[in-house]
Amino acid sequence: MTVDLRLSAEHEALRKTVEQFARDEVAPVIGDYYARGEFPLPLVKSMADLGLFGLPFPEEYGGMGGDFIALCVAIEELARVDSSIAITLE
Repeated sequence: MTVDLRLSAEHEALRKTVEQFARDEVAPVIGDYYARGEFPLPLVKSMADLGLFGLPFPEEYGGMGGDFIALCVAIEELARVDSSIAITLE
């Protein structure tokens, strides 16, 4: 029996979206927040606007209807730029 470990088209689209967000929105400013000793609340709000906090929850409860693979994909892409911002999704 073979297990297909490739990402689905939906997961790949999510990966690209989060990768772009991390590269364009997080990477340029995250160091400044840490240098000032501030929590990056505007970034967290932007993550919420993207629906990242609702990824693994059913749509009927206000979530995005994703699965835990989607959540892992999002965490992984954010962690490539900053692990602390990524861990806020857990």
